[in-house]
Amino acid sequence: MSVQLLRWVLFALFLAGLGAVNALAEEGGEFPVCLLGDPAVGEEKSQVCAACHEKDGNSLVPVWPKIAGQLERYLAKELKAYRSGEKGGRPDPTMAGMTQSLTDRDIADLAAYFAKQSMKPGAAQQPLVALGERIYRGGNLASGVPACASCHGVTGQGNLPANFPRLSGQFAEYTSDQLKKFRSGTRSDDVNGIMRDIAKRMTDEEIQAVSSYVSGLH
Repeated sequence: MSVQLLRWVLFALFLAGLGAVNALAEEGGEFPVCLLGDPAVGEEKSQVCAACHEKDGNSLVPVWPKIAGQLERYLAKELKAYRSGEKGGRPDPTMAGMTQSLTDRDIADLAAYFAKQSMKPGAAQQPLVALGERIYRGGNLASGVPACASCHGVTGQGNLPANFPRLSGQFAEYTSDQLKKFRSGTRSDDVNGIMRDIAKRMTDEEIQAVSSYVSGLH
């Protein structure tokens, strides 16, 4: 194992452990089902979100992500990043406009609601599966790209304690776009620049293959 890859693996394990300790401390030793908000209230507030992401969070347009079943704390984190614009690391005129009027309580409730929905599965393009699986599960030792699975899980369900997002089932187009934004630096909301560093080491072919592969993970 290369030094670079070992560094990423150890970092992921450290964050997972730290997140677990924090979550346990905040919740008296148990992981709650609802970490932040009220899903019932969130459903009442979700009408505007539904215009792009659908009522159940399963967007029908590949450039708009599926948010159903995403980690609750991650959804809240990203909504706040959009609300903060450039400062939050996710500048987006549309989402900035949608989130400006949201309070922290609104964000918590919306995150709780969409996290409880079920994401509809996607599908991988067969010609891209071999390369996508190789990068996702084993990384690229030559270029120092770590295995995506080390942070996001073998089945792409994410890492709840570390708040690393779920990837499985997501549109390949959306995932590819986000990896390229990390690579270019236009998206910078990641922990300690970890995703920007990884994406900079990935080729367009690797990004396309991994994005397709995770779409088909169930």
